[in-house]
Amino acid sequence: MEAMQSLVTNIQGLSSSGDISHLHVLLKQAQESLYAESTRLLPVLDQLDPATHSLGYLYILEACSSGLISKEQASTLVLPIARFINSCVAEQIRLQPDKFISVVTSPMTSFNAIAVEAYKKHILVSLIHNWNFCTSLPKYTSSVCQRNLKNYCQPYIELAHCYVSGKIVHLEAMVDRHKEKYENDNNLGLVKQVLSSQYKRNIQRLTQTYLTLSLQDIANSVQLNSAKEAEMHVLQMIEDGQIFATINQKDGMVRFLEDPEQYKTCHMIEHIDSSIQRIMALSRKLTAIDENISTDPLFLSKTGRERQRFDFDDYDGVPQKFNI
Repeated sequence: MEAMQSLVTNIQGLSSSGDISHLHVLLKQAQESLYAESTRLLPVLDQLDPATHSLGYLYILEACSSGLISKEQASTLVLPIARFINSCVAEQIRLQPDKFISVVTSPMTSFNAIAVEAYKKHILVSLIHNWNFCTSLPKYTSSVCQRNLKNYCQPYIELAHCYVSGKIVHLEAMVDRHKEKYENDNNLGLVKQVLSSQYKRNIQRLTQTYLTLSLQDIANSVQLNSAKEAEMHVLQMIEDGQIFATINQKDGMVRFLEDPEQYKTCHMIEHIDSSIQRIMALSRKLTAIDENISTDPLFLSKTGRERQRFDFDDYDGVPQKFNI
């Protein structure tokens, strides 16, 4: 557990210093070991604050619920999940929008508030981070969730539809209409980030059409108030690696560039290796789950009954009326 304690120390230190990008890299690298220690991670959550260490808390919480868990363990996880959903910080959790969907798609026999709140945050974080959102739920989502979830999240689903249209005026009107609801859900901060990301999404779409464009034209196209605001957004997007461009300060022209990545730097090799390791960990996890299911007595008895119902050895190969 020394490695785990070291990870906790990094989570605490990097979260406090605001170096979330570095922390995100470390957590992705540690994901396999987190899954391996999933049954012993619950006490680790007591060392973290879901408000201060949101990203690390999310990774460990997801690992805790990743394996086969008993009803008692599931009951124990309810409180940490509820604490996290109510306290997590938008600036950190926006880096991992897909983590919330695992809460929504987890097996459930009765509808619960945790799934509702997780889905709301999943919508908002997906819009901020991915600039898009698909309202259809995965097929393996429980039927009770499929039937009820969208009814409780309608203002958020409407926000997502409005966001995809790309019209900032309509999006602002939607936010004003449901502002009280978002505020009561403690999601107004995330909603404001959705508004900001709409400008970025619209700027990014301009790069698909134009090679050069003035800052004033960008401001007009994405409905910003001034060329200065457009410049601030473009600079931030360049810094975040969301677009590749240069700004000529003399004439206020922006030149959009191709991705300069040649995929041969040490950083990129580490990134690719990290992705491969995550895929391998997922493969091992799926294999383990498949082995557990294939040896489960209930599963075997059910498949045995199904096989008996459809055992083709019980039927003649040729219908009787065609016998010669």
